[in-house]
Amino acid sequence: QVQLVESGGGLVQAGDSLRLSCALSGRTNANMGWFRQAPGKEREFVAAINFRGDQTYYADSVKGRFTISRDNAKNTVYLQMNSLKPEDTARYYCAPRTLFSSTYEYYNPSSYSSWGQGTQVTVSS
Repeated sequence: QVQLVESGGGLVQAGDSLRLSCALSGRTNANMGWFRQAPGKEREFVAAINFRGDQTYYADSVKGRFTISRDNAKNTVYLQMNSLKPEDTARYYCAPRTLFSSTYEYYNPSSYSSWGQGTQVTVSS
C-alpha cells in the first residue's frame, strides 16, 4: 500500500512558478501521475512518469510549461510548474497507477489509486 502527501501549492501570480512535491511511503515501485481538480469539475490529467523516470507524459494544456520528475532515492515525485496561468488554478493530486488497461489508460484517473489529500494551487491574474 502506497501512502503519499502532496505539498508545495500556494497562491501565486500569473507567470510565476511552483514546484509540487509528492512524498511517498510504502511500496513506491509504480508509475505516478499528477492530476488536478477545480471546483465543480472532474479530475483532470496533468502529467505522468514511469518508475524509471525515463518516460513522461503531459496534457496538452501544460506541455512546455510543466515538468514531472522523480527521485526514487528520496521516494518523491515532483511537478515543476512554470509560466503558471489562472487556468491552472486547481487542487493538485498525485497517485500511483495501479490499473493497466487499454480502457483505462495513463491519462484516466480510474487507473490510479491511493490518492493523497492534494495541494491547492491558485494563480491570480
